[in-house]
Amino acid sequence: MPKNPVAHESQAAARLAELTAEAMYSRDAASRLIGLQIISVRPGYSRMSMVVRPDMVNGHHICHGGYLFTLADSAFAYACNAYNRNTVASACHIDFLAPAAEGEVLEAECEERSRAGRTGVYDTTIRNHNGKVIALFRGKSYRIAGEVIAGLEAEEARPASAGPAISRVEGNPQ
Repeated sequence: MPKNPVAHESQAAARLAELTAEAMYSRDAASRLIGLQIISVRPGYSRMSMVVRPDMVNGHHICHGGYLFTLADSAFAYACNAYNRNTVASACHIDFLAPAAEGEVLEAECEERSRAGRTGVYDTTIRNHNGKVIALFRGKSYRIAGEVIAGLEAEEARPASAGPAISRVEGNPQ
């Protein structure tokens, strides 16, 4: 038994979040298409970045709101799925506060505010490279059946003497 079981549980939860994010990202064609990068993830939290490319600006030559929403929504998805439980959005809202220019590096930081039963509330803040807040996003989550990586938690809990477990990756939860 570990000397500090709380620390061990925290490390295991963080590792589960990382593995879940890796599995999701490998199947997340939309996030990869626009160049989103995962900076960090842990249970109920994620940070992602995006560079505003020339093909992401609108007729006012600022970042199109749809790309900002996608960045925030993706950060939300990684935060609420970090428990390896398939979780989808039930509602989202975004407030655009300032424009983002071509070439800017944006970061979206998502934090869990509440999680009970099958639902959760998550807030995402998008900032530019100077720390200026570009947008505020609130997402409400709903947990559906299944795991992002089927059997992962059970496999990690298996004693080494039990032999290898067979696991499979399920489809994208969204």
